[in-house]
Amino acid sequence: MKITTRNFGEVVIDDEKIITFSNGIVGFPELKQFTLIHNEEKDKVNSVHWLQSIDEPAFAMPVLDPLLVEETYNPEVEYELLKPLGELNPEEMLVLVTLTVPRDVTKMSVNLRAPIVINSENRLACQIILEGEQYAVKYPIYEKLNAKKQKAGV
Repeated sequence: MKITTRNFGEVVIDDEKIITFSNGIVGFPELKQFTLIHNEEKDKVNSVHWLQSIDEPAFAMPVLDPLLVEETYNPEVEYELLKPLGELNPEEMLVLVTLTVPRDVTKMSVNLRAPIVINSENRLACQIILEGEQYAVKYPIYEKLNAKKQKAGV
Protein backbone atom coordinates (compact mmCIF):
# COMPACT_ATOMS: atom_id res chain seq x y z
CA MET A 1 0.00 0.00 0.00
CA LYS A 2 1.28 3.48 -0.86
CA ILE A 3 0.23 6.60 1.09
CA THR A 4 1.34 10.22 1.00
CA THR A 5 2.12 11.47 4.50
CA ARG A 6 2.61 14.98 5.79
CA ASN A 7 5.89 14.19 7.60
CA PHE A 8 7.49 11.56 5.38
CA GLY A 9 6.14 12.19 1.89
CA GLU A 10 5.15 9.12 -0.09
CA VAL A 11 5.75 5.85 1.73
CA VAL A 12 5.06 2.22 0.91
CA ILE A 13 3.60 0.19 3.75
CA ASP A 14 3.53 -3.59 3.78
CA ASP A 15 0.23 -5.10 4.89
CA GLU A 16 2.19 -6.93 7.62
CA LYS A 17 3.14 -3.56 9.13
CA ILE A 18 -0.43 -2.31 9.61
CA ILE A 19 -1.53 -2.06 13.25
CA THR A 20 -5.26 -2.10 13.99
CA PHE A 21 -6.87 -0.22 16.88
CA SER A 22 -10.41 -1.64 16.99
CA ASN A 23 -11.56 1.33 19.12
CA GLY A 24 -9.34 3.97 17.54
CA ILE A 25 -7.15 6.16 19.76
CA VAL A 26 -8.05 8.79 22.33
CA GLY A 27 -9.55 11.79 20.58
CA PHE A 28 -9.63 10.02 17.20
CA PRO A 29 -11.94 7.00 17.52
CA GLU A 30 -12.50 6.91 13.75
CA LEU A 31 -8.81 6.28 13.01
CA LYS A 32 -8.28 2.52 13.24
CA GLN A 33 -5.28 1.60 11.09
CA PHE A 34 -1.73 2.80 11.71
CA THR A 35 1.88 1.89 11.07
CA LEU A 36 5.06 2.79 12.95
CA ILE A 37 7.64 4.87 11.08
CA HIS A 38 11.10 5.65 12.43
CA ASN A 39 13.33 8.42 11.08
CA GLU A 40 16.80 7.04 11.82
CA GLU A 41 18.63 10.04 10.34
CA LYS A 42 17.02 12.55 12.69
CA ASP A 43 16.84 10.50 15.84
CA LYS A 44 19.83 8.40 16.81
CA VAL A 45 19.42 8.44 20.61
CA ASN A 46 15.82 8.96 21.62
CA SER A 47 14.12 6.30 19.48
CA VAL A 48 11.14 8.43 18.56
CA HIS A 49 8.73 6.62 16.24
CA TRP A 50 5.73 8.03 14.46
CA LEU A 51 2.35 6.37 14.77
CA GLN A 52 1.24 7.13 11.23
CA SER A 53 -2.45 6.86 10.37
CA ILE A 54 -3.34 4.85 7.28
CA ASP A 55 -6.94 6.14 7.40
CA GLU A 56 -5.86 9.81 7.47
CA PRO A 57 -2.34 10.18 5.98
CA ALA A 58 -2.00 13.77 7.27
CA PHE A 59 -2.19 12.47 10.86
CA ALA A 60 0.87 11.12 12.70
CA MET A 61 1.83 11.20 16.36
CA PRO A 62 5.33 10.91 17.81
CA VAL A 63 5.63 8.02 20.26
CA LEU A 64 8.42 6.40 22.23
CA ASP A 65 9.19 3.62 24.66
CA PRO A 66 8.32 4.94 28.14
CA LEU A 67 11.28 3.11 29.69
CA LEU A 68 13.61 5.52 27.86
CA VAL A 69 12.37 8.36 30.07
CA GLU A 70 10.99 6.59 33.16
CA GLU A 71 12.88 3.41 33.99
CA THR A 72 10.40 2.37 36.68
CA TYR A 73 7.35 2.64 34.38
CA ASN A 74 5.25 -0.45 35.03
CA PRO A 75 1.53 0.35 35.13
CA GLU A 76 -0.98 -2.18 36.36
CA VAL A 77 -3.62 -2.76 33.70
CA GLU A 78 -6.80 -4.75 34.15
CA TYR A 79 -6.82 -7.84 31.95
CA GLU A 80 -10.25 -6.84 30.64
CA LEU A 81 -8.73 -3.75 28.97
CA LEU A 82 -6.21 -5.90 27.10
CA LYS A 83 -8.76 -8.41 25.77
CA PRO A 84 -9.04 -6.65 22.36
CA LEU A 85 -5.40 -7.59 21.76
CA GLY A 86 -6.09 -11.33 21.75
CA GLU A 87 -3.66 -13.85 23.25
CA LEU A 88 -0.91 -11.70 24.74
CA ASN A 89 2.62 -13.00 25.16
CA PRO A 90 4.74 -10.51 27.20
CA GLU A 91 7.63 -10.87 24.70
CA GLU A 92 5.30 -9.80 21.88
CA MET A 93 3.91 -6.76 23.72
CA LEU A 94 5.10 -3.29 22.75
CA VAL A 95 4.21 -0.34 25.00
CA LEU A 96 4.52 3.23 23.70
CA VAL A 97 3.55 6.66 24.99
CA THR A 98 2.68 9.77 23.02
CA LEU A 99 5.16 12.63 22.89
CA THR A 100 4.27 16.32 22.90
CA VAL A 101 6.82 18.83 21.60
CA PRO A 102 5.64 22.43 22.09
CA ARG A 103 7.37 25.50 20.63
CA ASP A 104 9.50 25.66 23.78
CA VAL A 105 11.18 22.23 23.53
CA THR A 106 12.28 22.44 27.16
CA LYS A 107 8.61 21.75 27.98
CA MET A 108 8.59 18.49 25.97
CA SER A 109 6.55 15.77 27.69
CA VAL A 110 5.09 12.29 27.34
CA ASN A 111 1.69 11.02 28.41
CA LEU A 112 2.38 8.19 30.84
CA ARG A 113 -1.30 7.92 31.80
CA ALA A 114 -2.52 6.77 28.36
CA PRO A 115 -0.08 4.15 27.03
CA ILE A 116 -0.52 2.44 23.69
CA VAL A 117 -0.20 -1.33 23.88
CA ILE A 118 0.52 -3.31 20.73
CA ASN A 119 0.43 -7.06 20.32
CA SER A 120 3.20 -7.32 17.72
CA GLU A 121 2.29 -10.91 16.89
CA ASN A 122 -1.20 -10.15 15.52
CA ARG A 123 -0.73 -6.34 15.13
CA LEU A 124 -3.75 -5.49 17.30
CA ALA A 125 -3.46 -2.43 19.53
CA CYS A 126 -5.34 -0.32 22.03
CA GLN A 127 -4.77 2.83 24.02
CA ILE A 128 -5.47 2.49 27.72
CA ILE A 129 -6.37 5.24 30.17
CA LEU A 130 -4.80 4.35 33.51
CA GLU A 131 -6.71 4.92 36.73
CA GLY A 132 -5.25 6.95 39.56
CA GLU A 133 -2.60 9.62 39.78
CA GLN A 134 0.55 7.47 39.71
CA TYR A 135 1.47 8.52 36.16
CA ALA A 136 1.34 12.02 34.71
CA VAL A 137 -0.41 13.12 31.53
CA LYS A 138 2.40 15.65 30.93
CA TYR A 139 5.57 14.02 32.24
CA PRO A 140 8.52 16.36 31.46
CA ILE A 141 11.36 14.63 29.60
CA TYR A 142 13.62 17.32 28.14
CA GLU A 143 16.30 17.03 30.84
CA LYS A 144 16.26 13.21 30.72
CA LEU A 145 16.68 13.15 26.94
CA ASN A 146 19.47 15.73 27.11
CA ALA A 147 21.29 13.63 29.71
CA LYS A 148 20.99 10.55 27.46
CA LYS A 149 22.37 12.48 24.48
CA GLN A 150 25.34 13.75 26.48
CA LYS A 151 26.02 10.27 27.83
CA ALA A 152 25.94 8.86 24.28
CA GLY A 153 28.19 11.67 23.04
CA VAL A 154 25.69 12.93 20.45
